Amino acid sequence: MTLHLVKLCVGADSVETLQAWIDFRVDQARMAGLAEETTHTTRMVPTRREDLLEGGSLYWVIKGKIQARQHLLDIRPFTDEAGVKRCDLVMEPRLVLTQYQPRRPFQGWRYLKATDAPADLRIGGSAKAMPDAMRRDLTELCLL
Repeated sequence: MTLHLVKLCVGADSVETLQAWIDFRVDQARMAGLAEETTHTTRMVPTRREDLLEGGSLYWVIKGKIQARQHLLDIRPFTDEAGVKRCDLVMEPRLVLTQYQPRRPFQGWRYLKATDAPADLRIGGSAKAMPDAMRRDLTELCLL
């Protein structure tokens, strides 16, 4: 059964800012001769690993709304230099825009059932080419 994660995106004001950060990290990895993947380090290791890696994604909450997702490729537990257990969530470096879904603030990550996940925006849809601020305003007016 496919399962997803949802997490607050701290430090990014928009999907464009998050994508720019992802692109920067991928370019750094490429120049260092490393795999072109995106990782996010978290303290808690998900216990439902198999369900997450069966087509799961990490859904990003930006400005109080789920706005995008990244497909999960792997979950790599490790122990840091201080002896604290952590894990890297390994994701595709491509963001997929989703319909907005409001979320209250929370710490860490949460599981998200596939049935509760917001739908992706249509690939040929006009909302994909729209600036983030315009998409947000039209969504608040219930026009998207």
